[in-house]
Amino acid sequence: MASTLEQPEVGPAGFVSEDARRLAQQRHAEQERHRQALDLQRENILSQRTSSPARRTALEAALAQIEAEIDALG
Repeated sequence: MASTLEQPEVGPAGFVSEDARRLAQQRHAEQERHRQALDLQRENILSQRTSSPARRTALEAALAQIEAEIDALG
C-alpha cells in the first residue's frame, strides 16, 4: 500500500498534475529497482556455500539485513 508521501497530489478538480504523476512513477520505478537489487543480493548470499563458521555467521547476518530491507519495502 502506498504511503501518502508516494501518492501524487490531487488538485481541486480531482485531477493529478502531470509532474506529480511523473514523480510518483519515478519513485515507484526506483523502489522496484531497489527491490530487484535486494533480491539479487539475497540470491547471491543463498547460493554461497562455506565451511567456515565465521563466514557462515557473516552471511546469515547479511541475509537477515537484506530480508529486513525487503520487508520494509512492503
